[in-house]
Amino acid sequence: MLRPRTAAVASLLLLPMIGGGFLLQSAPYRTTPRLFDQVLSIVASRYVDSLQSSSIFEKAAKGLVRELNDPYSELLAPKANEEFNRNIGGRYGGVGMLLEAQKMPGGGTRIVVARVFPHTPAEEGGVLEGDVITKVDSMTLMPDVVIDSVSNALRGKIGTQVHVTYARPGIPDLIKLTFSRAQVHVPAVAYTTMVGDHIGYIPLQTFNENTAEEVETAAKSLMAQGAKGLVLDLRDNGGGIVDQSLAVASLFLKDNQSIVSVRGRTPDEIDRASKEHLASQPPLVVLTDGQTASASEIVAGALQDHDRALVLGTTSFGKGLVQSVFPLDAGYALKITTGKWYTPSGRSIHRDRTLTADGRLVETKLLANAAKPDSQETEASKKAKPTFKSDAGRIVYGGGGITPDVIVADDTLSVAEQDFYRAVVIPKSQAWFTTLNTYAFELKNSPKNFTVTPEWRAELRRRLTAAGVTIDAKNEAVAPKLLDRELDRRVARLVLGDGGAKQRNLSDDRPLSRAVDLLTSAHTQPALLAAGQLISSTTSATKVPVKH
Repeated sequence: MLRPRTAAVASLLLLPMIGGGFLLQSAPYRTTPRLFDQVLSIVASRYVDSLQSSSIFEKAAKGLVRELNDPYSELLAPKANEEFNRNIGGRYGGVGMLLEAQKMPGGGTRIVVARVFPHTPAEEGGVLEGDVITKVDSMTLMPDVVIDSVSNALRGKIGTQVHVTYARPGIPDLIKLTFSRAQVHVPAVAYTTMVGDHIGYIPLQTFNENTAEEVETAAKSLMAQGAKGLVLDLRDNGGGIVDQSLAVASLFLKDNQSIVSVRGRTPDEIDRASKEHLASQPPLVVLTDGQTASASEIVAGALQDHDRALVLGTTSFGKGLVQSVFPLDAGYALKITTGKWYTPSGRSIHRDRTLTADGRLVETKLLANAAKPDSQETEASKKAKPTFKSDAGRIVYGGGGITPDVIVADDTLSVAEQDFYRAVVIPKSQAWFTTLNTYAFELKNSPKNFTVTPEWRAELRRRLTAAGVTIDAKNEAVAPKLLDRELDRRVARLVLGDGGAKQRNLSDDRPLSRAVDLLTSAHTQPALLAAGQLISSTTSATKVPVKH
């Protein structure tokens, strides 16, 4: 008796579905602005939880930008917009610390001082890398603290005071300091030095509003000291202000040489070298790696295409898109991709990436088929890339990132050394780094020609053990070497400064050492490029196997 009733109900349920399908076929739908208004009205009036109108509008705007599926476009809320402008500008009111959020073994997060900038209230107050911030003014840092809230609390109007409490392993009592906020300048060129036989070294860490001026000052200073060649280090430089990249490239190019062309919805634009050039133009090597991105790649690509620099290192990140920032009402801003850029030879170096659920940017091709990152390519494997020609007819490569003329990877740790860091350092990273930094700080008055002694090593081991860092017997074989190296690097930086430490530990930096060797033997740019071509062809001829 139930079957006919069930069938009748099913028939009634089916009719609207059939009718709906018929209507869709007879009148194909078109989305109009009214669709957005309808959704907005229903959400505002009928959603189970009431929402403020301002919140609704922000969510709608963020959703629109998110649905572009472009990991580089985003709606910046007022605080994020302020942070973005501070980072681009390179100056802010604060105490001069770079912070890092570290996950704790038992769960939660701690805020650790990753770097102390020179000539700042933090340096003058004796803050050390590895110190853990526990309180800022009345804000006690809980395990779920967000790093942005700590950073915002430390920043403020120049001249105002901020009270900060720190924990330092090995010291039972908390350290309480009061700072007067000052203008903090994050330098684009943190230091310069001479390496090898009169080779000038310029590590460029960002493109902020001061970059071109600082690079020009650095180059002139090094050449005045007798530099016969220059190394412009763009490794780990994620980019910044595009106009500054144009100005930096112009320093090393000739009048009116093209630097980059941009193609988008507006007419194509070609940016060319201005008249602000260095009076003297010594041979130049540009260092790149997998974190060299955006504005850095514009500089490397232009100098490579015009045969003005030998590019050495590993393949760059591959960000060939241009973002523009549009100010909006109420302190918001829209950072959106507005074009693609190409090097002077016509190369697109862009590599498609996908934003993963955990916030990482991963090459789309790696997600799709586990391909090898281009930054790991060899002289042999790069031959599969699309080829272009430099001004002098040299082959340069497109297809993702700036491919170096000479591929030189950083030295990798041995298996035993990797095991040491996994077993000893990573589980106790905060205690490890803080103990090293604290002991190195005590040794900062050592002579400039210091040597790490067995007594230093023994004292470091005693302190590490007291801080809970233990070294098992299986890791004992490499322990003396690694302890000496880690301590040497930190003491050298305090005793000799960044430049002196780089000179002392030049052999630890394989790409830079190779650049110095090439510049020492090749005294002109053509000779340097010829030496690079010889290395590339010789290495490729050996048929180096490609690892997948």
